[in-house]
Amino acid sequence: MSLLIAALLGLVEGLTEYLPVSSTGHLILVSYFLDSEGDASKSFDIVIQLGAILAVLIHYRALLSERLRGLVAGTRESMALLTALIIAFLPAACIGLVLRKTIKAHLFGPIPVAIALIVGGVLMIVVERIRKARKIEGAKGLDQVTPIRAFWIGVGQCFSLWPGSSRSMTTIVAGQLAGLDTSTSAEFSFLLALPTLGAATLYELYKSRAALFGSIGGAELAVGLVVSFVVAWAVIAAFIRYLRHRGLEVFGYYRIVLGVVVLWVLR
Repeated sequence: MSLLIAALLGLVEGLTEYLPVSSTGHLILVSYFLDSEGDASKSFDIVIQLGAILAVLIHYRALLSERLRGLVAGTRESMALLTALIIAFLPAACIGLVLRKTIKAHLFGPIPVAIALIVGGVLMIVVERIRKARKIEGAKGLDQVTPIRAFWIGVGQCFSLWPGSSRSMTTIVAGQLAGLDTSTSAEFSFLLALPTLGAATLYELYKSRAALFGSIGGAELAVGLVVSFVVAWAVIAAFIRYLRHRGLEVFGYYRIVLGVVVLWVLR
């Protein structure tokens, strides 16, 4: 893998990790069309998520610092957010640990990704139109993420294990269906990325360390991480501002068009 390809993959990761379009799906498609596939490349795609994780830490540093101090003091708000994150994290963590090899063997390909993109796009459009027709606003604020709502968001996150579904999409839509407004669902989704992506990345780094550093190297990993961090940081702020005034429907159309194009190219 060249430094240019590593930077390109980092750019794709940063642009798509927190948008509801599937970063893993985009990385798989880019790697396929660049003829940069293989176990090392698949692991690289997962490990550069660390850059996107750091972007969340930096963007929400004030909130996280406040909640960490609250945990030490035992405040209700901090304990409630931690509880919600743990509840939402566990379902996908358990399923992902059991099905990791099966997923990498059968779903890390352009056709499964294209199918997931289309299905997810249709779902987003349907949910958005129903919400608009019924004038559903949803509860605002992270304090509205109750244990029950967190559980359903965690169930939604399980569907993101299929590359192309999008962890962001499944958790935001699950949050909407659980009664949250779109921007609150997105913010909780971003915070949920910390344990979810962090655990997946560290596990992948440990399991595939020989392939990664033997076939790719530290310089390429560093470039991918730095690029994904910078781009993801910019995307988080812009996406939250966008969601305060608009919905997810446009991303649904993008997913459908991309999925159809991929299937057409591979026909």
